[in-house]
This record gives sequence, structure tokens and C-alpha cells, in this order.
Amino acid sequence: MLTPKYPPPATAPVSAIPAPAVADVPAPATPAPVPAPVAPVSSRPTVQLTPGSALALAAGGGAVVLVVGAVLVSMLLAVAITAASVAVCAVVLRSLINQERKH
Repeated sequence: MLTPKYPPPATAPVSAIPAPAVADVPAPATPAPVPAPVAPVSSRPTVQLTPGSALALAAGGGAVVLVVGAVLVSMLLAVAITAASVAVCAVVLRSLINQERKH
């Protein structure tokens, strides 16, 4: 899925190339360099960050972090208040039940 797809090599099959005569072709001293494959040109525009847009992106990210942090802290505070109120109710009920047993 994420493997790159390379274009087929630009070489013809061996059967399509006629065999040259030995006397006509001089022997090359060094082999010819193989051309590097050319990457396909994308039609999508590239994104360039200017200093202003980078600053706006950083400020937006900071604002998101602050809002998410405030929401998480308020949820934790709500859970703590609920737990404390349940504990107080349990203590009051326990004391009422103990008073009933004494009388």
C-alpha cells in the first residue's frame, strides 16, 4: 500500500535490438552512464509556510492545548466534587443509622 511505484525501465527487450556486426562497432572504453529515473510531477500544489502563517499555526495550536486542558481539569474537578459529596452523604447516613441503633 505504501510502497513506491517506479516507472518501467527505458530499455527495450533484447529481441527487439538487432545484433550489430562486430567489425562495425568500436569497443567503448567505459560503459555509458545509466540515466537516473525521473520522479513523476505531482499536480497538487505545494504548501509553503510564511513566518506569519507559522506564527498563526503555533498560536492556534497553543489555544487548542489550553482549551483541551481546561476541559480536562474541569472534568477532573467535577469528579472530585462528586466523590467528596458522596463521601459526606455516606458519613451522614452512617451516623444516622448508628443513632437509631442506640435509641
